[in-house]
Amino acid sequence: METLLIAIFVIGYLAITLEHNLKIDKLIPALAMMAILWALMAFGVDGFTTWFDSGKHALMEGFSALGHEDKMHMLEETLLHHLGKTSEILVFLLGAMTIVEIIDYFDGFATIKSFVKTRSKKRILWIFAFLAFILSAIIDNLTATIVLISILQKIVKVRNDRLWYAGLIIIAANAGGAWSPIGDVTTTMLWIGNKVTTTKLIGYLLIPSLVCMLVPTFIASFLPAFKGEIEAEEVAPAKTKFGATMLYLGLSAIVFVPIFKTITHLPPYVGMMLSLAVVATFAEIYSSSKIAISSVDLESDAEAHHSPVHSALTKIELPSILFFLGILMAVAALESLGLLFNFAEGLKQGVGLLGTELPGTEISDLVVIILGIGSAVIDNVPLVAASLGMFSEPIDNPLWHFIAYSAGTGGSMLIIGSAAGVVAMGMEKIDFFWYLKKIAWLAAIGFLAGAICFVMMRYFF
Repeated sequence: METLLIAIFVIGYLAITLEHNLKIDKLIPALAMMAILWALMAFGVDGFTTWFDSGKHALMEGFSALGHEDKMHMLEETLLHHLGKTSEILVFLLGAMTIVEIIDYFDGFATIKSFVKTRSKKRILWIFAFLAFILSAIIDNLTATIVLISILQKIVKVRNDRLWYAGLIIIAANAGGAWSPIGDVTTTMLWIGNKVTTTKLIGYLLIPSLVCMLVPTFIASFLPAFKGEIEAEEVAPAKTKFGATMLYLGLSAIVFVPIFKTITHLPPYVGMMLSLAVVATFAEIYSSSKIAISSVDLESDAEAHHSPVHSALTKIELPSILFFLGILMAVAALESLGLLFNFAEGLKQGVGLLGTELPGTEISDLVVIILGIGSAVIDNVPLVAASLGMFSEPIDNPLWHFIAYSAGTGGSMLIIGSAAGVVAMGMEKIDFFWYLKKIAWLAAIGFLAGAICFVMMRYFF
């Protein structure tokens, strides 16, 4: 049965990786894989001899001796446990996405566009690289990529030039998301899973992530694509006077979430809901709308769009939310049977042959780097989800921080390796092989430079 479950997981994964070839959205195989795995586990629960206790991060003793009813009860409790942990991440993302869409409703991101006053291609590259690095740490790398490419489309009119800028934005956004607890889904998973803390995450990864962004941007600034100037464009007047206010309010509300968690020790999604409530309140006041967020009996569709909150809720990326649900719960199924735990034990035993162990851990630098490279081929969300079940190192162990860096930045090496890459691919219709030829080598250099920086910092400081 375990072999069948692994085979289904691999097939589902291939379908996710080849979504552009199959013309099937990746959320479909993710949800199907999740449901089939848990269904087969329910049918074959009597045949399983091992069960992984996620709370204790160890195999459960005496599971094989339990009766059918007890095993089914354990399966249901485990399913509920993983659903709860996954829901924490999904609710958090829903809140963050809604705040960003409210900012966009007031055209708040036009404020960022006004900062770009130069026509030099090289200067614009550096401006967007730093904007991507900083914004992704605040509003996550996926959202930052959407925002910056939208602004880029209004500034750079030549598509071939935009493709180069988009490629460097992907690298910078993924680097910026790695050092922030709210910058990348995988880092958020580690943060919510109590594997890393905000202060230690920033302390360990800010400089390596910055190096990961600076090195490829510096190299790219000498390439022919970034020589010369762009054509001048007239600046359009602001659509609303509240744009800048909502931008600063929304970003401040998202930044407040880690502070709220530190003070109250409550899960981050609670703070995100409070931030959303505050931003939504000001949005409703500024829009002069009489429609409440909980309103159900709307008079008309036209009137409904007067509510910025209602409008934002209709624009959030629900397919991504459902994809995360499917893939995280599918990985949880393999974790529950102890398959990931057994794989981790085999990996740890093999580390001794590599001879490059991390201080205080049993996993080598090389293994974590391989994990990062793998995140370019396989989505980094399930890789990090798997690592949560594979390893039991304590909070703020260097292992978790290196995994956060590798999984967050390694995906830049292929355009399908990260959420930022996928959304950029859709917005600019970037060809997979064009990115592989033009951008992948820059991303690889940046990834390795940041990894070397992390190792040196850990050993010498």
